[in-house]
Amino acid sequence: MSEVTAEMIERGRGVDPEIAAERRKRGSKVQSARERLTSSDTGHRGCDLALLRSYCAARESAILPAASLILMVAATSFYWIKTNTALVWAVLALSTLMLCYGSAKNMKSYDDERVTVKKWSSRFIAAEFVHSLAWAGLVGVMYGVPDPNAKIFLIVMLLLSTAFNIVVSATIPLAVYATVIPMTAAMLTTLGFRSFQDSSTAVLALVGAALMFFFVLAKRLHQISFESVFYRAEKTELIAELEQAKANSDEARRRAEEANLAKSRFLATMSHELRTPLNAILGFSEVLKSELYGQHANPAYREYSSDIHASGQHLLMLINEILDLSRVEAGRYELKEESVSLGGVAQECRHLLNIRAAKREIRMVEMIEPNLPRIWADERAIRQVVINLLTNAIKFTPQGGQVTIKVGWTSAGGQYIAIKDTGPGIPESEINVVMSSFGRGALAQKNADEGSGLGLPIVKGLIELHGGHFMLKSKVREGTDAIVILPPQRVMNALPRHETRDRPKSAPRFATA
Repeated sequence: MSEVTAEMIERGRGVDPEIAAERRKRGSKVQSARERLTSSDTGHRGCDLALLRSYCAARESAILPAASLILMVAATSFYWIKTNTALVWAVLALSTLMLCYGSAKNMKSYDDERVTVKKWSSRFIAAEFVHSLAWAGLVGVMYGVPDPNAKIFLIVMLLLSTAFNIVVSATIPLAVYATVIPMTAAMLTTLGFRSFQDSSTAVLALVGAALMFFFVLAKRLHQISFESVFYRAEKTELIAELEQAKANSDEARRRAEEANLAKSRFLATMSHELRTPLNAILGFSEVLKSELYGQHANPAYREYSSDIHASGQHLLMLINEILDLSRVEAGRYELKEESVSLGGVAQECRHLLNIRAAKREIRMVEMIEPNLPRIWADERAIRQVVINLLTNAIKFTPQGGQVTIKVGWTSAGGQYIAIKDTGPGIPESEINVVMSSFGRGALAQKNADEGSGLGLPIVKGLIELHGGHFMLKSKVREGTDAIVILPPQRVMNALPRHETRDRPKSAPRFATA
């Protein structure tokens, strides 16, 4: 088998090293994706990472509105506090805001593999808590201001900041609490509680209701975000699994194809190697059998030489079948197409096998439609198909049975040849067995009939090379019907007219259907 070298086998049945490396790299990526999606303390690491990155994106996009809100509060507070004090608070609040922004920006530079969910969640929670403390410090800055409008201003600004930060940090539930707790404490300190008759109680109830609404809103936003990233992660995981399954399927198919090709090449090579000594055996056994150089001293030698010759012919037939099958499977069977009469081939094959059928008292019946146009096919291949099918039919038809040969049109405009026998039939469970290479049914094994089990696979391969298909229908105790169908494109009157300028008008043409 000179075409498959040891080097090709060593590197993986002939696979190019670059292709193998790329396949391993792709498998590594798929495995990494699966681990990122499934390995998490909460069971959904992919979702946790997506929620953290959603927080980072929200915090980055909210940096300008948040800074503007701080500067607006600082500028407005000039009515009640000194400028220097307001500026100090503004710088403190902007610094904590930059802490939140910097943490979010820093995480975006890390790959998913390097991100620890708990570690970064803790960072974000701490940053939000510090930022919330800075906002709560506004109460201390404006403490002691006698103007009642200052209290209203504080409550409104703290509620506004709370709502803003809750929306930004909704994807991290603990960060929401870290935002709300300091500001809630600041608002309670500002309002206080004296008695139910005091009007500040109504404002306190309003603040409580607003905070409850903010909590519900944050929970709903977190749920929506979680469901979105969870379904996205499931889709990504499914895609990764499908890619892995496809890679495994492609690899299995590649190995099967290469193994089949190697087998076909091996069979073809060994068939060629065996035919040379076999021809010598056949030639010398023929000389011995015919006693060309004188009679044998013992008549048994003549019988032995006849047996050797018959066995050699059987072995040669088997080798030829193996060679044909290996060529078909390896895609090296070249069709020598010409104009062929399907009915004529069937009649010739029937006459060829008439003697064999007559020995078993089997009646052969022809049912060939008249005036069938010729087909464009390989006559040798078609002849081999018909001979194989007729040989099988005669072999398994009992003495006194009948073999029917039908040739005609198909409903699609092609042509078919069907060979039906009155033999014992083939069980439905054995149809696939007899259609496989070297497959033999239970009846053939029981009766020890000669045959290699290659006839039907060769028929199927040769017909498929012509673009047709082969069907085997059988019922136990009713017989077997082998049907070969050739496509309409093979029928010569279905071919289009071939017009050429130089062709004389009297030149023959194929008729158009």
